[in-house]
Amino acid sequence: MAESHYMTQEGLEKLKKDLEDSLAQRPVISAAIAEAREKGDLSENAEYDAAREAQALLELKIAKLKNLVANAKVIDESQIGTDKVQMMNKVKVENLTAKMMMEFTIVGEAEADFSAGKLAATTPIAKALIGHGKGEIVEAHVPSGVMKLKIVDITL
Repeated sequence: MAESHYMTQEGLEKLKKDLEDSLAQRPVISAAIAEAREKGDLSENAEYDAAREAQALLELKIAKLKNLVANAKVIDESQIGTDKVQMMNKVKVENLTAKMMMEFTIVGEAEADFSAGKLAATTPIAKALIGHGKGEIVEAHVPSGVMKLKIVDITL
């Protein structure tokens, strides 16, 4: 059974666009392979090898994107509450260990982008927060040690 990938409608649309763009690259790479093939001896043809490698990477990307799209489960944002931390919540926490405030939205792995404040639900921090409410202190076991976090606010 395939693993479900939870995401927003916006995230699904982005994945579909990435897939469409990747599929559009197939003819470009095929043409590059054909052009390199015409240059003679394939055993010593760096252009041919590079084009074949690009094709293999593209096919891998397409397979991954098709899997994500096929197994996407769009989360109905109207069903999300703010009493306990869950997927799609924006969470403001006080990092008691580093004495700083942090804010992020908990999303599915396919939409995670730490620089944009989108934290994958599969990360140690998100796992520690999910299911807990405002005011609670939780411990997240991260690679650098244990992080104590106080949940300050939960919003949509």
